[in-house]
Amino acid sequence: MKILAEFKEFAVKGNVVDLAVGLIIGAEFGKIVNSLVNDVIMPPIGLLIGNVDFKNLFWTLKEGAVQAGPYATLVDAQKAGAVTVNMGLFVTTVISFAIVAFAVFLLVRAMNNLKSSQPQPQPK
Repeated sequence: MKILAEFKEFAVKGNVVDLAVGLIIGAEFGKIVNSLVNDVIMPPIGLLIGNVDFKNLFWTLKEGAVQAGPYATLVDAQKAGAVTVNMGLFVTTVISFAIVAFAVFLLVRAMNNLKSSQPQPQPK
């Protein structure tokens, strides 16, 4: 039963709890960023470049067996069984990643600034 005691000691350490809280908050932050990109950033960009709906920006590689193209939306193409390259979804994901990466960079930078501003103990 020594392994259970070791596991209990590991699981209740502050670092594990901090990690769990960080993961939960990170997942929710990801949802906020996805909404920001999908609902706030991409619609005006699509409007500026000619009424492009990024959710439906795709190339059909092979038409579906159920229904032949052209397809009005990506959902229609997927329902028909078409093979598509979903460039709009990819661009949206890249923008979401860039925003999350920048936010993490700012957080790490702030933490490093806090660490460097604290007085360091002098060796005796």
